[in-house]
Amino acid sequence: MTHVFHPPKPYRTHLKTLMSLGLPLVGVNLAAMSVQIIDTIMLGRYNIEALAGAVLGGSFYFVLFVMGAGFSNALMPVIAADAAAGHDVQVRRTTRMTLWLSMLFVGVTLPLTLNGEAIFLALGQEEGVASEAGKYLWLMGFVMVPALLINTFKSYLAALERAQIVFWVTVASAVLNGLLNYAFIFGNWGAPELGIVGAALGSLISQIVSAVVLLIYALRVAPEQKLLQRLWRPDWEAFWAMFALGWPVGLTSLAEVALFSASAVMVGWVGAVQLAAHGIVLQIASVTFMVHLGLAHAATVRAGNAFGRKDSLNLRRGALVASLASAAFALICSVLFITAPDFLINLFLDPLEPARDQVLALGATLLVLAALFQLADGGQAISLGLLRGLQDMRVPMIHATISYWLVGLTASYIMAFPLGFGAAGVWAGLVAGLASAWVLMGLRFWRQKSWLR
Repeated sequence: MTHVFHPPKPYRTHLKTLMSLGLPLVGVNLAAMSVQIIDTIMLGRYNIEALAGAVLGGSFYFVLFVMGAGFSNALMPVIAADAAAGHDVQVRRTTRMTLWLSMLFVGVTLPLTLNGEAIFLALGQEEGVASEAGKYLWLMGFVMVPALLINTFKSYLAALERAQIVFWVTVASAVLNGLLNYAFIFGNWGAPELGIVGAALGSLISQIVSAVVLLIYALRVAPEQKLLQRLWRPDWEAFWAMFALGWPVGLTSLAEVALFSASAVMVGWVGAVQLAAHGIVLQIASVTFMVHLGLAHAATVRAGNAFGRKDSLNLRRGALVASLASAAFALICSVLFITAPDFLINLFLDPLEPARDQVLALGATLLVLAALFQLADGGQAISLGLLRGLQDMRVPMIHATISYWLVGLTASYIMAFPLGFGAAGVWAGLVAGLASAWVLMGLRFWRQKSWLR
């Protein structure tokens, strides 16, 4: 970066700007995450086998979803550039072909979701858990349709600076999902008692409603773009352009998500109680990670702005503030995890659950490891966000793949089985993988003298 002098902004200004950007993004992330939390809480109060099945099936579904979402996630910068230039036709072309790619992805993955039970049995899962997970995944395969449509409309609207509607629709969807779960899981309000299938059905209905609302809003807010005009007509130039942009984004997300799904499979080899405890603690850690993720997205924007201005001094200051903010939040969460494990875990369990004491005991151990997990996960998220702000994406993707799979997965397996630590060993391996990513990406950012000086 060519040195250009810019007066240094006070650190409090950097913090204020980071929070003003990051907190709304945190809100969107938490609202989206609440849907999965509601499923976990309600199924935990239904029975442990249903909860374990949802953990297993949900992990498999999420791996597929993040791959398919790569196309719609790549849509946002493309739409932002075309809309700013007044290229309404190009906006329509790229959005339409992103919808095509998303639906084609569903067609490719549907055979997997329809045969979930056989897949989980082949992976060595207990028969009862595999059956529950298979029933859940069968219906979740169809949830993929509105879910990917929603992600496309979210990217489209965010690029047009209409992201606030996405937050409110996400909140409303979470509330609707909770009401539907209460009805269909337990058979309340005259609805049939469907157990784990009821959770998937609630997700399907709430996602369809959200997709329809966002589509209607998108058509009304920008009628000049005629978003659905000639939707049936192929546009191969735009199709292959979005394909080329989308698949690397999907694979980058897959590297981390697949590690956690693989961890669920490994814990499933240990037993249903261990898998239930793993799922509960992972839900808790995932909620707090949404804060780190919101800060990381804000850090990307701030770093990108400073990089574009060649403002190396404020780039460094902003990066330091983002890193410290994430670390401070991780410290607060770690204290909570260590001092109040029973309170947190009991939120997800029926007081009359026969395996409750076993889940509490193991969950308390896993929450201690989750305290370490917080610092490493937040650190790697911020580092990755900063590197993306500098438009440095290929090498961090390699770092992520090495850290999550070579370090994290290998360490999880060795500590869980040859060393005999079980679920706790799996979590220790996760900490090792995330710490590796944090170190590699952090060193890459802070050692780039051409960028930071």
